[in-house]
Amino acid sequence: MTTAVLGGGLSGLSAGYYLLRRFGKPLTIYEASPRVGGWVRSENRKDRNFIFESGPRTIRPVGEPGANTLELVEDLKLEVTPIRRSHVAARNRMLYAKGQLCMLPNSPKGLFGVLPPFTKPLYKAVLRDLFTASKKAKLEDESIYSFAERRFGKEIADYAISPMICGICAGDAREISVRFLMEGLFEKEQKYGGVLKGTLISRFEKNKTKDTKDGLFAERQPKLYAQAVKEKWAMYGLKGGLENLPKTMRKYLGERNVNVQLSNECRNLTFSSSGVRMNIKDAEVPVEHVVSSLPAYKLAPLVKQQHPSLSAQLLSIPYVDVLVVNMQFPGKLLKQDGFGLLVPPVEKLPLLGVIFDSCCFDMGENTVLTVMMGGHWFDQWFGDRPSPKQIVDLATSHVQKMLQIREEPKFSRVHTLHKCIPQYTVGHKRRVEAIRNYIKTYKLPLSVCGAAYDGVGINDVILSARRQVEAIPLS
Repeated sequence: MTTAVLGGGLSGLSAGYYLLRRFGKPLTIYEASPRVGGWVRSENRKDRNFIFESGPRTIRPVGEPGANTLELVEDLKLEVTPIRRSHVAARNRMLYAKGQLCMLPNSPKGLFGVLPPFTKPLYKAVLRDLFTASKKAKLEDESIYSFAERRFGKEIADYAISPMICGICAGDAREISVRFLMEGLFEKEQKYGGVLKGTLISRFEKNKTKDTKDGLFAERQPKLYAQAVKEKWAMYGLKGGLENLPKTMRKYLGERNVNVQLSNECRNLTFSSSGVRMNIKDAEVPVEHVVSSLPAYKLAPLVKQQHPSLSAQLLSIPYVDVLVVNMQFPGKLLKQDGFGLLVPPVEKLPLLGVIFDSCCFDMGENTVLTVMMGGHWFDQWFGDRPSPKQIVDLATSHVQKMLQIREEPKFSRVHTLHKCIPQYTVGHKRRVEAIRNYIKTYKLPLSVCGAAYDGVGINDVILSARRQVEAIPLS
């Protein structure tokens, strides 16, 4: 089978890896830009002992998706930098709310005191869930904000759930689907009448049945995953920065005759009974099957001519822009170490959050921070397109106030990530099912994978590629 992959980000490269593993035949990956990796980008300043990451910097080794990524990392022989659960970056997470830095509770003990920005002990929110009746959700979904407010109260929705959604997808919790991002909690409530009740009952039922490991790794766990479990990793990075993952994948694929074509954008897809014709640089390239890891809005125009309703469904997945400002200060300036802080939208500030990179990883005598701004609120704050200097000045003034830093950054970088994160708005799961059902109904030789459909995290996009490749018929 001749196959082409559209997109050379992590999901596209992963699709290439799994296609090679499954079919053993060379294939071609087409990437519109001059580099691989998509939003994963590391600037390694070895001379000054720090790294700027404009995309993700850590991966969580949790469950089947986490094990799957570690199997890939192991195969690529990449060097990992673990962050154990006992590490300060794993223990300490903060909010900036009501004009102060607030530490989030990191143990059950924290549920009983009154911790700012909350005005009552958090165990009361748990009790509220226990005594609140469940409500059948319309269309089997609702917003995460509505769900959290209903089960745990407005304060939890405003100061715990909303900032968490900013951290996951730069989105507004009032619009994001609970069924997609917190399906486990939502289903427990719908099935058992409450989150806590459902958690306890399902745990009891699990103990009654024989606890067998199922899924991809039923027979054998990847060695690196077993090590992560044993050593209690909370997350991990890669030596030299996370961009080493796509760079190494490209090298690995190239050594096995997979052709990665950069600066080659597909302009149109024409489907027929014999396969697909791709329009690339005004040439028609015939293949039997296409795996698209493109953002949904980029795939939409390619299929519009033949399949306008599929194109419209793809365009119904919205995206947001995010501004990322990396900054380096000489010396250790933070008064409180941790992974970073999130800013609840109720605070009405342009910042979504700040990551303390130099707390997560050893960066010598440097304080390195990554400030994220915009997201769902991008046009509100940055609609008049300020200059990079104005953006750095804005980020610096907020960081100085929040973290009580007097110094100016010595080095900084500004990245405007246009339409970088899909928004899993209410009904997202149904939208994705409709897209894949359309492809199946019309027997299109097309698979879709990546963040638009199956989740925004690194583990999500890699597993998405694997699952879609494994669903391609062998004939």
